Amino acid sequence: MENTSIFAGQGSRKLTERICAQLGLPVGLNETITFSEGNTFVRIGENVRGRDTFIVQTTVFPTNDNFMELLFYIDALKRASAKSVTAVIPYFSYAKGDKKDEPRVSIRARVCADAMEAAGVDRVVTIDLHAPQIQGFFSVPVDNLMALPILADRLMEEMDDMVDDMVIVAADTGFAKEAREYATYLGCPVAIADKMRVAHDDSAEILGILGSVEGKKAVIVDDFAISCRTLCGTASELLDMGATDVYAAISHGVFTPSAMDLLAESKIRKLFVTDSIETQPAPLAPPVETVSVDGLLSEAIRRISYGESLSSMFDWTARAQFATHHV
Repeated sequence: MENTSIFAGQGSRKLTERICAQLGLPVGLNETITFSEGNTFVRIGENVRGRDTFIVQTTVFPTNDNFMELLFYIDALKRASAKSVTAVIPYFSYAKGDKKDEPRVSIRARVCADAMEAAGVDRVVTIDLHAPQIQGFFSVPVDNLMALPILADRLMEEMDDMVDDMVIVAADTGFAKEAREYATYLGCPVAIADKMRVAHDDSAEILGILGSVEGKKAVIVDDFAISCRTLCGTASELLDMGATDVYAAISHGVFTPSAMDLLAESKIRKLFVTDSIETQPAPLAPPVETVSVDGLLSEAIRRISYGESLSSMFDWTARAQFATHHV
Protein backbone atom coordinates (compact mmCIF):
# COMPACT_ATOMS: atom_id res chain seq x y z
CA MET A 1 0.00 0.00 0.00
CA GLU A 2 2.93 2.31 -0.65
CA ASN A 3 0.83 4.41 -3.03
CA THR A 4 -2.01 4.94 -0.52
CA SER A 5 -2.64 7.99 1.68
CA ILE A 6 -5.35 8.21 4.35
CA PHE A 7 -6.58 11.52 5.77
CA ALA A 8 -8.88 12.33 8.69
CA GLY A 9 -11.72 14.80 8.81
CA GLN A 10 -12.54 16.45 12.13
CA GLY A 11 -15.41 14.02 12.71
CA SER A 12 -13.25 10.86 12.61
CA ARG A 13 -9.71 11.64 13.75
CA LYS A 14 -9.45 8.92 16.42
CA LEU A 15 -10.97 6.28 14.16
CA THR A 16 -8.60 7.26 11.34
CA GLU A 17 -5.61 6.86 13.66
CA ARG A 18 -6.74 3.33 14.53
CA ILE A 19 -7.34 2.47 10.87
CA CYS A 20 -3.86 3.67 9.92
CA ALA A 21 -2.32 1.75 12.83
CA GLN A 22 -3.99 -1.43 11.54
CA LEU A 23 -2.56 -0.83 8.07
CA GLY A 24 0.88 0.31 9.23
CA LEU A 25 0.46 3.68 7.53
CA PRO A 26 0.91 7.21 8.88
CA VAL A 27 -2.12 9.47 9.08
CA GLY A 28 -1.95 11.94 6.21
CA LEU A 29 -1.06 15.56 6.96
CA ASN A 30 -3.99 17.93 6.66
CA GLU A 31 -5.66 20.73 8.57
CA THR A 32 -9.10 22.24 8.95
CA ILE A 33 -9.62 25.83 10.06
CA THR A 34 -12.99 27.35 10.93
CA PHE A 35 -12.98 31.13 10.56
CA SER A 36 -14.86 33.48 12.87
CA GLU A 37 -17.74 33.93 10.43
CA GLY A 38 -18.20 30.15 10.18
CA ASN A 39 -16.41 29.46 6.88
CA THR A 40 -14.39 26.25 6.67
CA PHE A 41 -10.88 26.10 5.17
CA VAL A 42 -9.09 22.81 4.47
CA ARG A 43 -5.55 22.09 3.31
CA ILE A 44 -3.65 18.92 2.38
CA GLY A 45 -0.15 19.07 3.89
CA GLU A 46 1.69 16.57 1.70
CA ASN A 47 2.15 15.54 -1.94
CA VAL A 48 -0.66 13.26 -3.18
CA ARG A 49 0.00 13.46 -6.92
CA GLY A 50 -0.75 10.07 -8.49
CA ARG A 51 -1.73 8.49 -5.16
CA ASP A 52 -4.87 6.59 -4.10
CA THR A 53 -6.31 8.75 -1.33
CA PHE A 54 -8.95 8.12 1.32
CA ILE A 55 -10.67 10.77 3.44
CA VAL A 56 -12.39 9.40 6.56
CA GLN A 57 -15.20 11.61 7.81
CA THR A 58 -18.43 10.83 9.62
CA THR A 59 -21.17 13.34 8.84
CA VAL A 60 -22.85 14.17 12.14
CA PHE A 61 -22.24 16.28 15.26
CA PRO A 62 -22.15 18.78 13.57
CA THR A 63 -23.83 17.36 10.47
CA ASN A 64 -23.65 20.21 7.98
CA ASP A 65 -20.16 21.37 9.00
CA ASN A 66 -18.77 17.86 8.69
CA PHE A 67 -20.42 17.28 5.34
CA MET A 68 -19.11 20.55 3.90
CA GLU A 69 -15.64 19.75 5.21
CA LEU A 70 -15.82 16.37 3.45
CA LEU A 71 -16.74 18.07 0.16
CA PHE A 72 -13.85 20.50 0.50
CA TYR A 73 -11.37 17.68 1.17
CA ILE A 74 -12.58 15.75 -1.87
CA ASP A 75 -12.10 18.88 -3.97
CA ALA A 76 -8.67 19.61 -2.45
CA LEU A 77 -7.42 16.09 -3.15
CA LYS A 78 -8.67 16.17 -6.75
CA ARG A 79 -7.05 19.56 -7.33
CA ALA A 80 -3.81 18.17 -5.86
CA SER A 81 -3.82 15.55 -8.67
CA ALA A 82 -4.62 12.51 -6.53
CA LYS A 83 -5.08 9.41 -8.67
CA SER A 84 -8.33 8.56 -6.86
CA VAL A 85 -10.36 9.93 -3.96
CA THR A 86 -12.44 7.58 -1.81
CA ALA A 87 -14.76 9.06 0.81
CA VAL A 88 -14.95 6.74 3.82
CA ILE A 89 -18.11 7.80 5.65
CA PRO A 90 -18.65 5.66 8.76
CA TYR A 91 -22.08 7.24 9.29
CA PHE A 92 -23.98 8.86 6.39
CA SER A 93 -26.32 11.18 8.26
CA TYR A 94 -28.71 12.22 5.47
CA ALA A 95 -29.55 8.63 4.56
CA LYS A 96 -33.07 9.01 6.00
CA GLY A 97 -33.84 11.54 3.26
CA ASP A 98 -34.00 8.89 0.53
CA LYS A 99 -37.42 9.58 -1.00
CA LYS A 100 -40.16 12.14 -1.54
CA ASP A 101 -42.69 10.75 0.93
CA GLU A 102 -44.76 13.93 1.21
CA PRO A 103 -45.32 16.99 -1.01
CA ARG A 104 -42.69 19.70 -1.48
CA VAL A 105 -39.77 18.04 0.32
CA SER A 106 -36.17 17.56 -0.72
CA ILE A 107 -34.65 14.14 -1.37
CA ARG A 108 -31.66 15.10 0.77
CA ALA A 109 -29.59 11.96 0.27
CA ARG A 110 -29.71 12.50 -3.51
CA VAL A 111 -28.55 16.11 -3.06
CA CYS A 112 -25.62 14.87 -0.95
CA ALA A 113 -24.72 12.26 -3.57
CA ASP A 114 -24.81 14.85 -6.36
CA ALA A 115 -22.65 17.25 -4.33
CA MET A 116 -20.01 14.60 -3.62
CA GLU A 117 -19.82 13.61 -7.27
CA ALA A 118 -19.61 17.27 -8.33
CA ALA A 119 -16.68 17.67 -5.92
CA GLY A 120 -14.94 14.75 -7.65
CA VAL A 121 -15.32 11.68 -5.44
CA ASP A 122 -14.36 8.41 -7.16
CA ARG A 123 -15.74 5.94 -4.62
CA VAL A 124 -17.75 5.93 -1.38
CA VAL A 125 -17.39 3.51 1.51
CA THR A 126 -19.94 3.59 4.31
CA ILE A 127 -21.46 1.35 6.98
CA ASP A 128 -25.10 0.24 7.21
CA LEU A 129 -26.87 2.88 5.16
CA HIS A 130 -30.33 3.51 6.57
CA ALA A 131 -31.68 3.12 3.03
CA PRO A 132 -29.44 0.84 0.91
CA GLN A 133 -31.07 2.10 -2.30
CA ILE A 134 -29.06 5.30 -1.82
CA GLN A 135 -26.23 3.44 -3.55
CA GLY A 136 -28.24 4.00 -6.73
CA PHE A 137 -28.09 7.78 -6.24
CA PHE A 138 -24.38 7.64 -7.14
CA SER A 139 -22.82 6.89 -10.52
CA VAL A 140 -19.54 5.99 -8.75
CA PRO A 141 -19.09 2.73 -6.78
CA VAL A 142 -20.59 2.69 -3.27
CA ASP A 143 -19.56 0.00 -0.79
CA ASN A 144 -22.16 -0.39 1.97
CA LEU A 145 -20.33 -2.40 4.63
CA MET A 146 -22.05 -4.24 7.48
CA ALA A 147 -21.25 -3.79 11.16
CA LEU A 148 -22.97 -7.13 11.78
CA PRO A 149 -19.87 -9.37 12.20
CA ILE A 150 -18.25 -6.90 14.60
CA LEU A 151 -21.34 -6.58 16.79
CA ALA A 152 -22.41 -10.23 16.54
CA ASP A 153 -18.98 -11.50 17.60
CA ARG A 154 -19.11 -9.19 20.63
CA LEU A 155 -22.58 -10.53 21.49
CA MET A 156 -21.26 -14.10 21.39
CA GLU A 157 -18.43 -13.10 23.72
CA GLU A 158 -20.89 -11.48 26.12
CA MET A 159 -23.16 -14.55 26.18
CA ASP A 160 -20.39 -17.16 26.21
CA ASP A 161 -21.49 -18.49 22.78
CA MET A 162 -24.84 -19.67 24.29
CA VAL A 163 -26.81 -18.70 21.18
CA ASP A 164 -29.52 -21.26 21.95
CA ASP A 165 -30.75 -18.84 24.63
CA MET A 166 -30.82 -15.88 22.24
CA VAL A 167 -33.43 -14.36 19.93
CA ILE A 168 -32.70 -11.51 17.53
CA VAL A 169 -35.39 -8.80 17.48
CA ALA A 170 -35.62 -6.40 14.55
CA ALA A 171 -36.32 -2.90 15.87
CA ASP A 172 -38.98 -2.54 13.14
CA THR A 173 -40.17 -4.20 9.95
CA GLY A 174 -37.76 -2.06 7.92
CA PHE A 175 -34.81 -3.78 9.58
CA ALA A 176 -36.25 -7.30 9.31
CA LYS A 177 -33.94 -8.40 6.48
CA GLU A 178 -30.85 -7.32 8.41
CA ALA A 179 -32.18 -8.98 11.57
CA ARG A 180 -32.44 -12.25 9.65
CA GLU A 181 -28.80 -11.79 8.66
CA TYR A 182 -27.91 -11.51 12.36
CA ALA A 183 -29.96 -14.62 13.11
CA THR A 184 -28.27 -16.54 10.29
CA TYR A 185 -24.82 -15.48 11.44
CA LEU A 186 -25.53 -16.41 15.06
CA GLY A 187 -27.73 -19.44 14.38
CA CYS A 188 -30.71 -18.29 16.45
CA PRO A 189 -34.39 -17.35 15.84
CA VAL A 190 -35.70 -13.92 14.91
CA ALA A 191 -38.64 -11.75 15.98
CA ILE A 192 -39.84 -8.34 14.78
CA ALA A 193 -41.02 -5.30 16.73
CA ASP A 194 -44.05 -3.74 15.04
CA LYS A 195 -44.00 0.02 15.50
CA MET A 196 -45.65 3.06 13.97
CA ARG A 197 -44.09 6.50 13.56
CA VAL A 198 -46.62 9.32 13.39
CA ALA A 199 -44.41 12.47 13.36
CA HIS A 200 -40.97 13.82 12.47
CA ASP A 201 -39.49 13.07 15.88
CA ASP A 202 -37.26 10.39 17.35
CA SER A 203 -39.90 8.10 18.85
CA ALA A 204 -42.56 5.70 17.67
CA GLU A 205 -45.45 3.74 19.15
CA ILE A 206 -44.76 0.05 19.82
CA LEU A 207 -47.70 -1.99 18.53
CA GLY A 208 -46.42 -5.44 19.47
CA ILE A 209 -43.77 -8.12 18.93
CA LEU A 210 -44.10 -10.61 16.06
CA GLY A 211 -42.52 -13.91 17.12
CA SER A 212 -41.74 -15.79 20.32
CA VAL A 213 -39.30 -14.35 22.87
CA GLU A 214 -40.41 -16.21 25.98
CA GLY A 215 -37.52 -17.63 27.99
CA LYS A 216 -34.95 -16.05 25.66
CA LYS A 217 -32.31 -13.35 25.91
CA ALA A 218 -33.62 -10.83 23.41
CA VAL A 219 -31.19 -8.76 21.33
CA ILE A 220 -32.69 -5.71 19.62
CA VAL A 221 -30.83 -4.83 16.42
CA ASP A 222 -31.09 -1.64 14.37
CA ASP A 223 -28.96 0.63 12.20
CA PHE A 224 -29.14 3.67 14.48
CA ALA A 225 -30.67 5.08 17.64
CA ILE A 226 -31.24 8.73 18.55
CA SER A 227 -33.45 9.49 21.56
CA CYS A 228 -33.65 5.76 22.53
CA ARG A 229 -37.25 6.18 23.68
CA THR A 230 -38.50 3.57 21.21
CA LEU A 231 -35.57 1.28 21.99
CA CYS A 232 -36.29 1.39 25.72
CA GLY A 233 -40.02 0.91 25.11
CA THR A 234 -39.30 -2.17 23.01
CA ALA A 235 -37.12 -3.56 25.80
CA SER A 236 -39.97 -3.22 28.30
CA GLU A 237 -42.39 -4.90 25.87
CA LEU A 238 -39.99 -7.82 25.38
CA LEU A 239 -39.69 -8.38 29.12
CA ASP A 240 -43.48 -8.25 29.46
CA MET A 241 -43.67 -10.99 26.81
CA GLY A 242 -41.38 -13.29 28.78
CA ALA A 243 -37.86 -12.44 27.63
CA THR A 244 -35.37 -13.14 30.42
CA ASP A 245 -33.00 -10.30 29.49
CA VAL A 246 -32.67 -7.58 26.86
CA TYR A 247 -29.56 -6.47 24.98
CA ALA A 248 -29.20 -4.24 21.94
CA ALA A 249 -26.74 -3.98 19.06
CA ILE A 250 -26.87 -0.72 17.12
CA SER A 251 -24.63 0.20 14.19
CA HIS A 252 -24.67 3.97 14.79
CA GLY A 253 -25.23 5.74 18.10
CA VAL A 254 -26.64 9.13 17.04
CA PHE A 255 -27.45 9.80 20.68
CA THR A 256 -29.04 12.94 22.07
CA PRO A 257 -27.72 13.98 25.51
CA SER A 258 -31.00 12.94 27.14
CA ALA A 259 -30.65 9.42 25.71
CA MET A 260 -27.95 8.58 28.24
CA ASP A 261 -30.25 9.24 31.21
CA LEU A 262 -33.00 7.22 29.59
CA LEU A 263 -30.70 4.26 28.90
CA ALA A 264 -29.33 4.34 32.45
CA GLU A 265 -32.88 3.87 33.77
CA SER A 266 -33.96 1.37 31.11
CA LYS A 267 -34.32 -2.43 31.21
CA ILE A 268 -31.52 -2.87 28.66
CA ARG A 269 -28.66 -4.79 30.24
CA LYS A 270 -26.10 -3.70 27.63
CA LEU A 271 -26.20 -1.73 24.38
CA PHE A 272 -23.35 -2.40 21.95
CA VAL A 273 -22.65 0.34 19.41
CA THR A 274 -19.82 0.97 16.94
CA ASP A 275 -17.46 3.93 17.04
CA SER A 276 -18.71 5.23 13.67
CA ILE A 277 -19.55 8.44 15.56
CA GLU A 278 -16.89 9.76 17.93
CA THR A 279 -18.05 13.38 18.27
CA GLN A 280 -20.93 12.58 20.64
CA PRO A 281 -22.67 15.62 22.25
CA ALA A 282 -22.54 13.89 25.67
CA PRO A 283 -20.30 11.18 27.15
CA LEU A 284 -21.57 7.65 26.68
CA ALA A 285 -22.80 6.12 29.90
CA PRO A 286 -23.71 2.60 31.04
CA PRO A 287 -25.15 0.41 29.63
CA VAL A 288 -23.48 1.57 26.38
CA GLU A 289 -20.32 -0.24 25.23
CA THR A 290 -18.44 0.78 22.09
CA VAL A 291 -17.01 -1.74 19.63
CA SER A 292 -14.59 -0.39 17.03
CA VAL A 293 -14.99 -0.74 13.27
CA ASP A 294 -11.31 0.04 12.65
CA GLY A 295 -10.65 -3.55 11.57
CA LEU A 296 -13.64 -3.51 9.21
CA LEU A 297 -12.68 -0.24 7.52
CA SER A 298 -8.95 -0.95 7.39
CA GLU A 299 -9.65 -4.29 5.65
CA ALA A 300 -11.97 -2.54 3.18
CA ILE A 301 -9.31 0.07 2.41
CA ARG A 302 -6.66 -2.62 1.96
CA ARG A 303 -8.87 -4.59 -0.44
CA ILE A 304 -9.75 -1.50 -2.47
CA SER A 305 -6.07 -0.60 -2.72
CA TYR A 306 -5.19 -4.08 -4.01
CA GLY A 307 -8.27 -4.50 -6.21
CA GLU A 308 -9.73 -7.34 -4.13
CA SER A 309 -13.35 -8.26 -3.46
CA LEU A 310 -15.19 -6.57 -0.60
CA SER A 311 -18.28 -8.79 -0.75
CA SER A 312 -16.27 -11.79 0.44
CA MET A 313 -15.71 -9.95 3.73
CA PHE A 314 -19.29 -10.86 4.58
CA ASP A 315 -19.16 -14.56 3.85
CA TRP A 316 -20.69 -16.04 6.99
CA THR A 317 -18.77 -19.28 6.42
CA ALA A 318 -15.58 -17.37 7.22
CA ARG A 319 -16.39 -15.44 10.38
CA ALA A 320 -12.89 -15.06 11.75
CA GLN A 321 -11.90 -12.27 9.39
CA PHE A 322 -12.17 -9.31 11.72
CA ALA A 323 -10.72 -8.78 15.16
CA THR A 324 -13.09 -7.11 17.61
CA HIS A 325 -11.58 -4.03 19.23
CA HIS A 326 -13.04 -2.34 22.30
CA VAL A 327 -12.80 1.34 23.00
